[in-house]
Amino acid sequence: MGVIFSWTRPPINIAAHTDQALAVPMQPRARGALRISSKTYGGASVIGDLYQQGCFKALFPRAAAGGLTGVFLNTSGGMTGGDELSIRATAGAGSRLTLTSQAAERVYLAQPGPMAQMTTRLEAKAGARVDWLPQETILFNGSALRRKLEVDLSGDACFFGVEPLVFGRVSMGETLRDARFADNITIRRDGQPIFADAVRLSGDIHAQLAGTATAGGNCAMASVIYAAPDAEALLAPLRALLPASAGASLIRDSVLYARLLAPDSYILRQSLVPIIARLHGAAPPKTWML
Repeated sequence: MGVIFSWTRPPINIAAHTDQALAVPMQPRARGALRISSKTYGGASVIGDLYQQGCFKALFPRAAAGGLTGVFLNTSGGMTGGDELSIRATAGAGSRLTLTSQAAERVYLAQPGPMAQMTTRLEAKAGARVDWLPQETILFNGSALRRKLEVDLSGDACFFGVEPLVFGRVSMGETLRDARFADNITIRRDGQPIFADAVRLSGDIHAQLAGTATAGGNCAMASVIYAAPDAEALLAPLRALLPASAGASLIRDSVLYARLLAPDSYILRQSLVPIIARLHGAAPPKTWML
């Protein structure tokens, strides 16, 4: 007589296995911080303090007529959800500090969850000037970025800033059908707010920018801010440099603001370079000309 073996397989928790298969592992996150200050020494603007941590680094080209220039770079190669980068820079009394990026910053597809964070805090002491001139921030489909720029000016200090933004690379056929972007800019003089601007875009950004009341189908834009005693005198020269898709206003005493729209980053840059040359009061940083 044969022997019959009976074996019962334990029940499989299909839901649990499915959850495991669908679970997205947490990825390493990039962290970077820069702390920079300038001061005067022998009639020139030089480095006062420098601290760099994580994936953020700074380089300082040879001194020029435009004061001290710092070029920052993100060695992680771009940003994605959960990354956190921060810059804190101070132009000491009577000094001049210009900050620019080595290349365009790319914000890539993010996993569901936290947004990438970029926080910049700038300060200019009495008689000082700080110029914030990063190259383009390029958003890719699926990206998520929250960005904040805060500027504190003392007395007669000056600020010039440019924030270029590209919603997908037109030359590569990219369109932002699903992305999140939040941007806040605040400027204070002697502790009192003199400028504030906020942008929020989420979802099908390409469709949102297509409206005539938004961007008219343009996929690149830039904000230009000049806060200085001579702002009114520069309004007419700035307007003379603007394309038809841009506008500039003296929104209050000593605060000049312009917003530019362009079909792509190449055309946007064609407009920005002469604007930077005019309002910067010196040749644009070399990284802008490469």
